[in-house]
Amino acid sequence: MSIDLKSANEALRGASASAIVQWALALGKPTIATTSMGRNAAVMLHLVSSADPAVPTVWVDTGYNLRDTYVVAERLIQDLALDIRVYSPLMTSERRNAIMGGIPTVDEEERHREFTRQVKLEPFARALADLQPEVWFTGIRREETEYRRTLDIVSLDDRGILKVAPLFYWSEQDVEQYMAQHQLPTCRHYFDPTKVHDGRECGLHTAA
Repeated sequence: MSIDLKSANEALRGASASAIVQWALALGKPTIATTSMGRNAAVMLHLVSSADPAVPTVWVDTGYNLRDTYVVAERLIQDLALDIRVYSPLMTSERRNAIMGGIPTVDEEERHREFTRQVKLEPFARALADLQPEVWFTGIRREETEYRRTLDIVSLDDRGILKVAPLFYWSEQDVEQYMAQHQLPTCRHYFDPTKVHDGRECGLHTAA
C-alpha cells in the first residue's frame, strides 16, 4: 500500500482512538483486527467492532491459554458480536510438550524460536493467506516493549501490510478508564508461552 507514513502519523497523533479506526476503515482496503484475548484485549475489540462489526478478528489460540482467558474470550465474542476467526497450531499442546519437553525457556534460543513458529507464526501466516489483509488493527501500545517504541500509530511491515494501532499512545490508566467506562470484561489470568515474561515480543510484530 502506498501511503506517506510520516504525514499520516503526524495527522493522527492528536486524534482519538475511534477517529484513528475510522481513518483506517475509510481507506477501503481488506482489513483485519488481531487479538490475544489478554487482560485488556476488550478495548481494541470494542473500538473496532463499534465502528464496523464486519471486520474479521483473528485470534491465534496457542493452546496454552488458561480457563479465565477462554471464559472472557467467549463473553467478548458474544457481547461484541465479533466475526472471530480462530487459528490454532497444527499440533496439540500435549503432543508438543511430549516431543519438545515442555515450553522452552527464552535462553534456549533455537528451541524457543521453533516453538514460537509453531504456536504463533505458522497459524498467523495461515490467517494472512486466507484473509489477504492490507490493513491490520493491532492493540499494541508504545510503552509496552522496547521494540514498540520504534513504531508509531501507523507502520508498514515487510509484507506490505499497514499496521494501525489506535491505542499506541495510551497509558495503562487510559486503558483502565475505557474498560471501566464501557464495563468491559477483563482476563486477569493470562499466559503467553512465547513471551514468558512482560516486556518481550511474541513474534507477530517482529516476524516481518
